[in-house]
Amino acid sequence: MSIAVVHSRALAGIKSPQVTVEVHLSRGLPGLAIVGLPELAVRESKDRVRSAILINHLEYPLGKIIVNLAPADLPKEGGQYDLAIALGIITANKQLPAEMLGLYEFSAELSLTGELRPVRGILPIANACKEAGRKLIVALGNANEACLVKGLEVLPARNLMEVYAHLSGAATLELHRYAPEGSFTHALMLDMADIRAQYRAKRALEIAAAGAHNLLLSGPPGSGKTMLAERLPGILPPMTEQQALETAAVQSISRNEFDPGCWHKRPFRSPHHTASGIALVGGGSSPRPGEISLAHNGVLFLDELPEFDRRVLEVLREPLESGRILISRAARQAEYPADFQLVAAMNPCPCGYLGDAQGRCNCSPEQIRRYRSRISGPLLDRIDIQIEVPPVSTELIYGNSKSEGDASRDIQARVCNAYERQILRAGKSNSKLTSRELERYCQLDDTQLTILEQAMNHLELSARAIHRVLRVARTIADLEDSAAIKTGHLTEAINYRRFLCLPGRSKPGSQ
Repeated sequence: MSIAVVHSRALAGIKSPQVTVEVHLSRGLPGLAIVGLPELAVRESKDRVRSAILINHLEYPLGKIIVNLAPADLPKEGGQYDLAIALGIITANKQLPAEMLGLYEFSAELSLTGELRPVRGILPIANACKEAGRKLIVALGNANEACLVKGLEVLPARNLMEVYAHLSGAATLELHRYAPEGSFTHALMLDMADIRAQYRAKRALEIAAAGAHNLLLSGPPGSGKTMLAERLPGILPPMTEQQALETAAVQSISRNEFDPGCWHKRPFRSPHHTASGIALVGGGSSPRPGEISLAHNGVLFLDELPEFDRRVLEVLREPLESGRILISRAARQAEYPADFQLVAAMNPCPCGYLGDAQGRCNCSPEQIRRYRSRISGPLLDRIDIQIEVPPVSTELIYGNSKSEGDASRDIQARVCNAYERQILRAGKSNSKLTSRELERYCQLDDTQLTILEQAMNHLELSARAIHRVLRVARTIADLEDSAAIKTGHLTEAINYRRFLCLPGRSKPGSQ
């Protein structure tokens, strides 16, 4: 009778709790049983493990084998336990020294021939392994991703025999080194200089980037709404090391292929308007992150906003306030970060040509009202900046006039300067200021208070909308290196809420 203990990791949201793989060999009818809430992919590992051990000419025990994945109440899924189970069986069968296993954690899937295959979610696994003070042995395909965690010793292997030789002392696995770019270069990003005219929209985009404000663009087809939205990531402040790791961890556990070389690039997600609520917030019997989590620390772009199902849009309200999403299912719960910047685009009416000089719009006031009422007041109330994007003339597009604005690099420099002022002042972006912090950092004089009160009455702004006006005004002041909010900053911020009083809109918060 013999027991071996091997360390591995599970995935629970973006966390990676430890899983202890205990292997017990005893007399009895030959067979392998896996206990500890294994799902189908884990239960099938017994055939992969047996084949890998035999093909590599190692001895497979003929007695009864019990594999316990502890803790027993934590669901286990995926193939990342294959290597740990195989090494546990080999060690319990006295073919490897047991004292070596305590120094390492193992996370890799086995092929029938013993080749190591990469698994998803290796970044949170690597982060937890570093905190535990162990070394990590992974498949070669996961090595670069695991090396994003600084200070962790990553030992990649191609197959089971390389790991066996390393643990037995016959050979040594080399430490993997990988140093990706510290930031994403502007040469690979879309440039704001490509957009002609639309100065007011570009100004709004700059303010949104500086203060992490949500943005709504309303305009006819072809006015450049999508082009503007796609260029927002290029003017946002660079991510910190912690933000980049959080974003990369979400991408690592998703089904999408993760590129470690672009781990400092802010994500830009643009789901189709037919997307379901689960596609946006995440879910499933085994919870997976949705679009709002995949856009963490980046941009979530919803084009044709009124075409989304209203119930789908309503699920965005809580994450917009809290910056996280908790997915609850009967068997388990998973919490994912969802601190994204919402950019939405829509037409002013069903046909898209409301107010067109050529008279192409035939939409009735009732049609316009129904179209715009697809966006609820509470959701619209959470969007800080709402502007109209006018059409661009043919002469401007094909003419010889040089109407390009600043390049993304120049705009980002101004944005970073304003963002640094916010961090030094409050330790956070202006969009996240609390009510008490607004009283401290957004003080107004009597004249400005009168203007704000008039705007509140005329535009029928809610208390939440007033707070968002103050946050935007604070950002405008930061862009101009102003310690105090001036009257011009306040009036500009108020003008970005005028979409609320357009015909066909219901009162904010009334739905």
